[in-house]
Amino acid sequence: MPHTDIDKRLMDLEVKASFTEDWVEQLNQTIFQQQQQIDALIREVSQLRQQTPDGGSGGFTRAQDELPPHY
Repeated sequence: MPHTDIDKRLMDLEVKASFTEDWVEQLNQTIFQQQQQIDALIREVSQLRQQTPDGGSGGFTRAQDELPPHY
């Protein structure tokens, strides 16, 4: 009977390994999709920066820094 215990333990390990492989593959797919989204967002931000008149630098000012219209 000792072989059945070892066989059961081996079977359990094989099942766990199979689930782990599936889980790692799902994680890889998720990371791949996220990287594609990041790349697309980087391209979009770059295009938006090129569309601004000043090239995307210093375009944001605080209301406190602006002079009133009578100056």
